[in-house]
Amino acid sequence: MKSGTWRISGRETSSLPLFNTEVMGVAARRTRGRRFWSNLVNGPAARYLFILPTILFILIFLGYPLVQSIYISFTDASLLRPDVNHVGLKNYAQLLSDRLFWLSLRHSFQLTFTAVALQAILGLGLAVLLNQKVPGIQIFRNIALVTWVIPIAATVVLFSFAATPEYGLFNVLLKQIGLGDLQRYWFGNRDTAMWMIILMHVWRNAPFYALALLAAMQAIPQTLYEAAQVDGANAWTRFWVITFPYIRYTLGVMIVLHVIFTFNNFEFVFLSTGGGPVRATEVLPTYIFEQSWQYYRLGYAAAIGVAMMLILLTITLISVRLMERARRS
Repeated sequence: MKSGTWRISGRETSSLPLFNTEVMGVAARRTRGRRFWSNLVNGPAARYLFILPTILFILIFLGYPLVQSIYISFTDASLLRPDVNHVGLKNYAQLLSDRLFWLSLRHSFQLTFTAVALQAILGLGLAVLLNQKVPGIQIFRNIALVTWVIPIAATVVLFSFAATPEYGLFNVLLKQIGLGDLQRYWFGNRDTAMWMIILMHVWRNAPFYALALLAAMQAIPQTLYEAAQVDGANAWTRFWVITFPYIRYTLGVMIVLHVIFTFNNFEFVFLSTGGGPVRATEVLPTYIFEQSWQYYRLGYAAAIGVAMMLILLTITLISVRLMERARRS
């Protein structure tokens, strides 16, 4: 048999070179494929490949609605008619003379900064208590987050029941201590409705502050406290000199996040008072809902939403700048 030939059924064939060529071609293609994927995964393009799903998610579910809202804010779009006309800055000009817009904005600032300040103070105090090494403290750490995981709707139902006249928890306690004259429906009074909403925010979110700050406290080296005790520093001095500088950045992040959450929050106000009584708790999210789904003024509602976005963006940028400056110092 000649070199490079096969014998099949008593005959010689010279297909071996062709067979070798085909095998080598398949192997070469596989090698190029492996090299392509290796370069794709390990090369500089890998970082973009890994974040591509996130980018697509942001563009589809955040970017498009944002652009669409900005576009609608320059129109007179309404659910009552199909035609849409461009009105330029008319919606934004109307904001400047809209008394209800400014009232809602004032209430939003009042709710946001009061609730966040109380959450930060109470959360910090609770974190200090939970950081103590006493028997049974782990039980309290485990149940501290219960109020945060309860759905907002359930929280509103609990507080609404507690605030009802005569048999509500708040009014029963007032009657028991001889202050029955103060009994009222706390969500139905103009002087107390906003404070009840603030109380719900604090009750729900202060434990979340506490656990985040507790985690930051437990990351502080204990040798610093031991050295401070040797130097004669009391508990107050140890807190301000050691603890607070270490948890300051975490506290700042929590404050920024909850400013955004509280300023945007719709459920607490809508489910408890709906913006009443007599607009005493009207905030920007509920005002946007009213303009959109009661008066069907989508263009004007979008303009209010864009104004909210710009306000929050300004607050966030200022807060981040202050936090970065504090961390460097």
